[in-house]
Amino acid sequence: MMELMTRFERSAPHGSALPVLMTPAYAGETLLDAQPRLAAEIDAHLKQTGGVLLRGFSVPTVQDFQRFAAGFGHPLLNYEFASTPRSAVGSGVYTSTEYPSHQHIPLHNEQAYTREWPMKIWFHSVIAAASGGETPIADSRAIYRRMPEHIRARFAPGIRYVRNYGEFDLPWQQVFNTESRAAVEAFCRRSHIAWEWKEDDGLRTTQLCQAIASHPHTGDTVWFNQGHLFHVSNLQPEVRESLEELCGIDNLPRNVFYADGSTIPDAVFDEVRAVLAAETVSFPWQNGDVLMLDNMLAAHARSPFKGPRKVVVAMAEPHGNLNQF
Repeated sequence: MMELMTRFERSAPHGSALPVLMTPAYAGETLLDAQPRLAAEIDAHLKQTGGVLLRGFSVPTVQDFQRFAAGFGHPLLNYEFASTPRSAVGSGVYTSTEYPSHQHIPLHNEQAYTREWPMKIWFHSVIAAASGGETPIADSRAIYRRMPEHIRARFAPGIRYVRNYGEFDLPWQQVFNTESRAAVEAFCRRSHIAWEWKEDDGLRTTQLCQAIASHPHTGDTVWFNQGHLFHVSNLQPEVRESLEELCGIDNLPRNVFYADGSTIPDAVFDEVRAVLAAETVSFPWQNGDVLMLDNMLAAHARSPFKGPRKVVVAMAEPHGNLNQF
């Protein structure tokens, strides 16, 4: 039974070590009991490889997962300046992105579309889907190395995210967790986000963010943005056509531009997505699995699935670059 619980099959690019598999010392060992002996090893693997899969440990409740994540020395973070819908299931623990089960969520580093993000992120598979539902991951250093030089050069000054909140995307009240315009403006001012109030209680924000970053502890250069998710080419063609006709190009729910405000051609993101696909590591979840990632060194995604699936997420250790632009 123990061998079955700790079996590990994955698909990965040549040379990838993601994620490092860690298993119990004895049958029935709880994750919380194992934490003291594993903490230093986990930290070393995170810095070197970027991610650890803890499989076969007993994780009786979501609260045990929460205590494990909080046990690495940093308070768990709230999900602020959201880009996707989630629900809180406990203090600092959230559902994974609540997109319909048939939709694929592309690789991304959590909150890389901002200038403040968590350094650590944990995923706990409470209920593994009967089919699909993997959380693919990828090495952000390898993505950067594989990225064509002309794209790295063009993205080096950063990229500019434009969001229009409301009817076709999350309302600003949900994104900023407030009904107060003054509170939104204070957040934007602190975060170097330009804002513009529109008719019908609408809001547009613009923010110049990093596309490439240096890891603060390892010094590694990483591909670190969500340009391919925010760019209009991420929409289904018929949805894109309808939105451009309804809203106009300036009022699309979200889009991304070069640092100087010029348009990024679709073909650029075709190349970006090809690199992401080439670096993808995928493995089936098992009930009870916990995946811990260094959020700058490893990106994550979600595959479509069938049947019930419950994966919860926690984040910690805030970092950012508010003074670098």
